[in-house]
Amino acid sequence: MRSKTLRLLIGVLISAVFLWLALRGLHLADVWGSLRSADYIWLIPSIAVYFVAVWARTWRWDYLLRPIKRISLGRLFPVVVIGYMGNNVYPFRAGEVLRAVVLRQRESVAVSSSLATIVVERVFDGLVMLLFVFVALPFAPLPSDSIRFVVILGSVLFFGALLVFLAVAAVPARFLRLAEWLVSHLVPQRLRAPLLGFAERFVEGLLCLRDPRNLAMIFLTSVVIWLLETVKYWFVMHAFDFTVSFFALMLMNGIVNLATTLPSAPGYIGTFDGPGIAVLTLYGVDPAVATAYTLTLHAALWLPITLLGIYYMIRTQLHWADIGRAVEQGRALDDAPEGRVVP
Repeated sequence: MRSKTLRLLIGVLISAVFLWLALRGLHLADVWGSLRSADYIWLIPSIAVYFVAVWARTWRWDYLLRPIKRISLGRLFPVVVIGYMGNNVYPFRAGEVLRAVVLRQRESVAVSSSLATIVVERVFDGLVMLLFVFVALPFAPLPSDSIRFVVILGSVLFFGALLVFLAVAAVPARFLRLAEWLVSHLVPQRLRAPLLGFAERFVEGLLCLRDPRNLAMIFLTSVVIWLLETVKYWFVMHAFDFTVSFFALMLMNGIVNLATTLPSAPGYIGTFDGPGIAVLTLYGVDPAVATAYTLTLHAALWLPITLLGIYYMIRTQLHWADIGRAVEQGRALDDAPEGRVVP
C-alpha cells in the first residue's frame, strides 16, 4: 500500500509541475473565451479518425501476438479498448497490465508473454514519435533546449530498448541461459522458479521480432497509427482560431507522447497538456488559444475511448474491483501453464 501511494504521489507531483509550468501567467478568462467560441463540430471527424487508429492498433497487436496465438481482430479490439481505458483512469500506464490480464482471461495467453508484446508496442511508438520529430525538423525546427533534451533522451532509450529486444529475439536460448545464471546467483531460492518462468514467457512474446516481415508490418502500422492521430490533431485545430503546419502538429504529437511516458496522475494530466501548450506557444500561437486547444484535444482523446472501454468492461462482466485487483496483481495472475520451450 505504501508503494502504491508513493507512486501515485510521484505521478500527481509531476503532473502538477507540468501544469504549473504551462498555466502560469495565463488569464483563465481568455482560455474560457477560446473554449466558448470553438466550433466543436470538428470533433466528430477527429473522433472517427481516432477510432480508425485504435483499430490499426488492434491490427498491430495481432501481428505481435501471432507467434503465440492467432486471435481474431474482433476479439482483440475490446481488449485493446479496455486497456486504453485503464491507462486513462489508473496512473503509471496500469492499463497495459490490465490488457494483458484480460487477454489471459479471454484467450489463455500468458500475462508475461502478452506484456512483452505490449512493451514492444511502446518501443515502436516511441521510435515513430522520434521519427515524426526528425521528419518535422526541416519544416518546424525544435524551438527550445528542453524539448531537444527530451528528444535526445528518448532517442537513447527507445533505440537502446529496440536493440536489446532484437538481440534477445535473435538468440533467445542464450538470453535464457544468462537469465538462469543470474537468477541462480543473485535471487533467493523461493523466487527463482517464478522469475525464470516469467523470463521464458516474456522471451516468447518477443519472437515476433525474428520475422523481418512482421517487423516491417509493425513499423508501418505504427506510422499509420500516429499519422492518423496527427490527423485528429489537425481536425481539432480547425475548431479554434489558429493555424500551424501539419509538420508542427507532427512535432507536437511526438513531443507530448514522449512526455506521457513519464509518471503522471491518471489520464496523463499535465504531461500531455504542458508540453502541448508549450510547443504551440513557441510557434506563435496565443497562449490562451493554445491552452484551450490542448485541453479540448486531451478531452477528445480521453473521453470516447474511456466510455467505450467501460461499455466493453460491462459486456465482459468485469467489475471495478476486478480491474483494481488485476492492475495490482497482474503478474501474480499469470497462472498459465509453462510457456513453450524457446528454440
